[in-house]
Amino acid sequence: MSSPDLLSDEARYCSFGDTVHYTEPPKIFARCEGSYLFDAEGIPFLDLQMWYSAVNFGYANPRLSAALKRQIETLPQVASQYLHPTKIELAKRIAQDAKQKWGLDGRIHFNVGGSQAIDDSLKLVRNAKGGKSLMFAFEGGYHGRTLGASAITSSYRYRRRYGHFGDRAYFIPFPYHFRGPRGMGKEEYGEECVRYFERLFESEYNGVWDPKAEQSEYAAFYIEPIQGTGGYVIPPSNFFKGLKRVLDQYDILLVVDEIQMGFYRTGKLWAIEHFGVTPDVLVFGKALTNGLNPLAGLWAREELIHPQIFPPGSTHSTFASNPLGTAVGLETMRMLAETDYETMVREKGARFLSGLRDLQKRHPEIGDVDGLGLALRAEICAADGFAPNKALLDKMVGIGLAGGLEHKGKRMGLVLDVGGYYKNVITFAPSLHISEEEIDLAIALLDQLLVRAKRG
Repeated sequence: MSSPDLLSDEARYCSFGDTVHYTEPPKIFARCEGSYLFDAEGIPFLDLQMWYSAVNFGYANPRLSAALKRQIETLPQVASQYLHPTKIELAKRIAQDAKQKWGLDGRIHFNVGGSQAIDDSLKLVRNAKGGKSLMFAFEGGYHGRTLGASAITSSYRYRRRYGHFGDRAYFIPFPYHFRGPRGMGKEEYGEECVRYFERLFESEYNGVWDPKAEQSEYAAFYIEPIQGTGGYVIPPSNFFKGLKRVLDQYDILLVVDEIQMGFYRTGKLWAIEHFGVTPDVLVFGKALTNGLNPLAGLWAREELIHPQIFPPGSTHSTFASNPLGTAVGLETMRMLAETDYETMVREKGARFLSGLRDLQKRHPEIGDVDGLGLALRAEICAADGFAPNKALLDKMVGIGLAGGLEHKGKRMGLVLDVGGYYKNVITFAPSLHISEEEIDLAIALLDQLLVRAKRG
């Protein structure tokens, strides 16, 4: 069926409730491999967002695809009240890794997607804290769009039509240094943000603390170590240590959302490892199965999740811990153990970041670049290098998806993701297997995009 016919049918039969069309008409892709998507004409599109960081290990990764095929031929389906080996083995690997890093016993609880795992964590936290339903979260934070997850996601537009599940979170400013106070160093700004939060506990009249009962009204603080949809904002290195000190003082749990940044996106299995703090609960998803199966989950400290406190049936999904997903997830963990992803991602990220900084010198519209591993950002601004310029980025996205860029005499396209508080940030999440040549190609194509978009 031709693209026009498919688009006509989509307009007639598909809900737009789960759809975002970045361009009109939207792009239809036919196949994928490595760092590339291909349209029906066979034009390659270098993908620098890899399905919102769900495909960390490249499209059609042969090793992970083979694991899925093997499982299809042995035990593709089994009801969730029964056990299968890969569920147990995958849970053991993740829990043992946490024990090695943080010295804590814990357990793994699976579900089908990141938002659902966030909802499970809300149940876990409420249960552990005597039913308290109030949470802290960050401005610019994103945790999903189920009713529970949207309550702790700072964008009101995800809640406006549906009301609230329980209570909305108390949103705390994230230390977004590029748009923070002028003249303040990044670490200094991190300390200032911690002081702002700590002030809420100075007296009962600040509204979150009862000094007589020594109890907080809030059960947990939900964080992304690096803000994802918020624009890949990387906090000061000292910030989370200061935040954790306050949380521990007032007996508030730290829940770390690693759904976008986990599985070596930043050069560590978990992005929170860069900041030297220990979570109470950690939520993961996306790249665990490299996008081949919807599987997510959480790790929690034993005291929060052992069967006596979080008993059977506390949550349930028919497809949670399904054997196809856990088989691929287990193979992912084996692959990670066999390859030095930490060094590989650090080196590739440094090369990509250097290229972005070189672009920044030639294009004043790039107001800020930053990165940790292969989680990188470029903030597109007006010529002053600061005022957000969503219109220019929208043009860049459209030109990239039109497939009319050129490289060595051949047509190419470029797939970008848009994020940030003002929707003016390119959030880069390329394949962790991206080659040096592909990194250099990405910089060259970005240069073309900027030149063409500014002309237009």
